[in-house]
This record gives sequence, C-alpha cells and structure tokens, in this order.
Amino acid sequence: METPIKLLLIAGGKYHDFDFARLELLKLLAEHERLRVQVADDYENHEAIENADVLVSYTCDVQPSPRGVAALKTFLGKGRRWLALHGTNSVLVQRGDGRFDAPDTHPDFMEVLGSQFKAHPPICKFQVRVCDDGHELSRGIADFWVEDELYLADCHPGNHVLMTTRFGGNADPFVRNEWPEGEHPVLYHRVHSGGEIVYCTLGHCRGKFDVPELTPVYPYIERGAWNTPTYYEILRRGLRWAAKL
Repeated sequence: METPIKLLLIAGGKYHDFDFARLELLKLLAEHERLRVQVADDYENHEAIENADVLVSYTCDVQPSPRGVAALKTFLGKGRRWLALHGTNSVLVQRGDGRFDAPDTHPDFMEVLGSQFKAHPPICKFQVRVCDDGHELSRGIADFWVEDELYLADCHPGNHVLMTTRFGGNADPFVRNEWPEGEHPVLYHRVHSGGEIVYCTLGHCRGKFDVPELTPVYPYIERGAWNTPTYYEILRRGLRWAAKL
C-alpha cells in the first residue's frame, strides 16, 4: 500500500530569489503524489526536521543552532536522505571595506554537510564534468556547460564526488580571493550519522529586490543553472533519490 512521504523544504536566506527557487522546487515536488511538503525558512523547527522522511534545502547564509545540528543528526540517524542545494553550505559576513568573508563559525554544521563555501568568481560560463558516470544521479548525463556561480569551497573527507569543474584565478570581492588551478566539486554524495546527503553547488538565482543591502533595485534578473535543462534533470534525480522513489 502506498503511504505519504513527509518532505521538509527549507528555503530562505540572503542575496537570492527564494520565491523563484522555492516555486521551481515545489513544482518538481508536485510531480510525485506521495510527497507531502512542509516549507520552512531555517533549521529551527527541530521537530519538523526530526520527523521528516526527506529534507531538501536551498538557502544562503542560514546556519542551524546547536539544537538544529542535533536535529539534523537525528534525522540522518534514521537512515534518511538530505538534498542540499547551492548556498546551503555558506556563511557570509560583509566587511566594512565591501569584501565578503566566509568565516569558520559553524564547523559542526559544515562537517555534517561535507563542505563550506569560501568564494566564487563573477558569474561565468564553465564546464561541468561528470567524473563518476556509474552513480544513479549522474549515469547517462554528458559533460555540460552552464552559466552560474562557480563555487569554491573547503571540503571535508568522505565526499564521493560525482561532478566537478575546473578553476584557477581571482574571486573578488571575497576575502579568500586567489585560487590555484584545480578541480572543484559540483555534485557529491556523502554518508553521515547513518544517513545520506547529496549536495549540488549549482542553482544561483536573483531578482530585482533580492540584495537590498547592496542596492534598492538590482539591475539584472539572474537565473543561473535554472536556464539549463540538465540542471532540472539533476534536480529531478536528486529528489527521487532523496525520497527513495
């Protein structure tokens, strides 16, 4: 007998068009009748996290309290799955000189998640390379080009990287702005506390009114990887994976 699957979508934070991202994700979730969705904008509904069957996050500069981290570990300890997207792994502090720092102020959260955002160059076109085509999330997907924020991060051991990109150069206006040439994960799978996490760096979006700290009206509409059919394929696969559908 089919049973409902309780999914908690956490979408909120800074510098992004969360209305757009939330709606796009909800439309994808609506493709599966069994998914019953609750929406939050942070990690402080601890009971909802602990009782969810599936967790999906699209946030920026949103970190859980210690009690929130404990709830995430309880959730994962039940063998459940978390699909984490884009700025979920970010901590951002704007300095007086206009630069952005990404301090290591939430190590427990980032250790669970498997990485912490540190910088990105200006939005650019870059190639995403599939480095493991045997995984259900990447099987049959060809290397592709995307115009998005190219995330540069510090990673914890234990991540099984499925897709990467290559970058070396300047990443102003971030404090850590010089990066040697190297490979950077775009999509990875991680096991933690008995559960599983998939994290994807892609998916930047921003509208006119999403950076009031910087300007009252932002002059561009940015949709990043949301303009790329392959990103929607990754999202659909990620959602099916997370819900074990």
